[in-house]
Amino acid sequence: MNHPHEGAAPALRRLLDLLASGAATEDFADVLADARHRGAPAAVLAEIDDATWQALRVHRTLRQHRRREAELTALFDTAGDLAASRDLDTVLQSIVRRARMLLGTDTAYLTLPDEAAGDTYMRVTDGSVSVLFQTLRLSLGDGLGGLVAQTARPYATPDYRADERFRHTAAIDAGVLDEGLVAIIGVPLLLGGRVIGVLFAADRSPRAFSPDEVALLCTLAAHAAIALDTAKSLADTRAALAELNAANELVRAHSAAVQRAEQAHDRLTDLVLRGAEVPDVAAAVAALLGGEIAVLDADGEPLAGRPAPAAELAAAVAASRTEGRSVRHGDLWVCAVLAGHDALGTLVLRGRPGLDDADRRLFERAGVVTALLLLLRRSVAETENRVRGELLTDLLTAPERDPAGLTARGRRLGVDLARPHLVLVAEPAGRAGDDPGTDRGRLAGAARRYLFGSRGVSAEHGEAVVLLVPDSDDPKEPEDPEATARQAAERLARLAGFPVTVGAGRSCAGPPALAASYAEGLRCARALRVLGRAGEGASARALGFLGVLLGDGHDVDGFVGATLGPLLAYDARRGTELVRTLRAYFDCGGSLTRAKDELHVHVNTVVQRLDRVEALLGPDWNHPDRSLELRLALRLQLLAGG
Repeated sequence: MNHPHEGAAPALRRLLDLLASGAATEDFADVLADARHRGAPAAVLAEIDDATWQALRVHRTLRQHRRREAELTALFDTAGDLAASRDLDTVLQSIVRRARMLLGTDTAYLTLPDEAAGDTYMRVTDGSVSVLFQTLRLSLGDGLGGLVAQTARPYATPDYRADERFRHTAAIDAGVLDEGLVAIIGVPLLLGGRVIGVLFAADRSPRAFSPDEVALLCTLAAHAAIALDTAKSLADTRAALAELNAANELVRAHSAAVQRAEQAHDRLTDLVLRGAEVPDVAAAVAALLGGEIAVLDADGEPLAGRPAPAAELAAAVAASRTEGRSVRHGDLWVCAVLAGHDALGTLVLRGRPGLDDADRRLFERAGVVTALLLLLRRSVAETENRVRGELLTDLLTAPERDPAGLTARGRRLGVDLARPHLVLVAEPAGRAGDDPGTDRGRLAGAARRYLFGSRGVSAEHGEAVVLLVPDSDDPKEPEDPEATARQAAERLARLAGFPVTVGAGRSCAGPPALAASYAEGLRCARALRVLGRAGEGASARALGFLGVLLGDGHDVDGFVGATLGPLLAYDARRGTELVRTLRAYFDCGGSLTRAKDELHVHVNTVVQRLDRVEALLGPDWNHPDRSLELRLALRLQLLAGG
């Protein structure tokens, strides 16, 4: 009898061929249908069905990668156009065409204000078929574009004609109707905090635009603003050359500065295209400007260069974000790194208290290039974390089913399950009136940001978010689960915007052990909630006698040492009997008289010893909760032969 794998082999090879050729989704279903038509056994059909499902997942992931690559390639091409082209019309037409291509819309267009006429006109269109629409002139403040220009914020409408958020006019509505547009999104072109135009993408059918599409269109709008700014600079230069022959040397200096900025932009763009990292870009900018560059992430953590005090820079970062330009802060220059209105980080320049206009513009262009690089890193990280998260979910759901397969799968994804990891279980601390699902989703996003740039993995599992954090590479100095849990609770709370409870399991390796560590971390998180300590982080060892009960290792020695340690050390050093005295005191129900008879000493000696116990353990040693831990530790020490 043939093994099921042998009967399924032709179908599996066909699935691989479909993946390799980039076939359509519906073609994969034909493989199972053909096998069923040929009368394949049930076991073979089940194997083909499972393989088809896995192939579709890979097909979907590859399609997402191709879409991301197309977006980033278009952004880099646009950056190259800015550096290479002197023709403003060519650059703007390229940006509008790429906006239409990347968002998959029926048309895209760009409007600019006409200061002389006091209105706005269509500067560039792509995909438009209506002459009436192409020649529209809009009064300031009218239509969706007027709303975008007034607020300096992106706006999208799934149905333009039914949307009452902006002022409709007969002329605009007639042009939109003649073009047949329904869903429209508009984003501002910002320069120095001022709206200098609006970039649109539109469909002839209803459609909701995603946040990623809004951010992408905002980035293209930033390129368009730079193109307009560069064109204006070149026009000013030509006017100066024509009108001020006496200032020829000044004009040459300005022209050289513009050329230097363009060369610098080429160099930075080339770095990104060659796969450089954030520190490489920071080093290049520092060399160009003759200063020291630091790159901070959205939370103020350093990605390159020396750390900077995030709290002191907050006002400067906010001003740069509002104005869309770099700002001076004491002896520093600060530039917000933005993708649309999404703050990705901050550039900080030291050692150049004074920047001329050209160097300041170069610094700001470095911010745009850094935004492209961080968007690329975030896109790749989100895709990787999604695939790794599926591995983590499978590991926690069925670790015993195929440990070797899980380990091999993790190694392919850059997660070495054979090395020790800490398992953290994070839960929203609970806020009255909030949707738990929403909080958990925000916490999952915070976990991804927390692990960004590390080898850690996170995934939603049950009612919690689970984080797999690699242990220290130095076996002599392993990570402290207690400290890691506390740090994670604090950082996740800042990123998520609400308190987060974190329970840590013990450090271990291998799928079965990691699943057991997850169970221990989950018990710790629940114990914190029951103890009224929601919003904190802790491990089993830090929960006292509860940790002995909740932890898989039942660390009795660790509990006894943590509870009685000061007394044991004092007795060993001084030759006293504080531990024996405390045991007798508790065994005699707290009676000093009975304790002195048990110990065969004077009652004053018992009192003096208990005073020393209080000095070593603290004034709460005889309170109910603390005394319960002490009694349990004394009994465990006695059972262990101590």
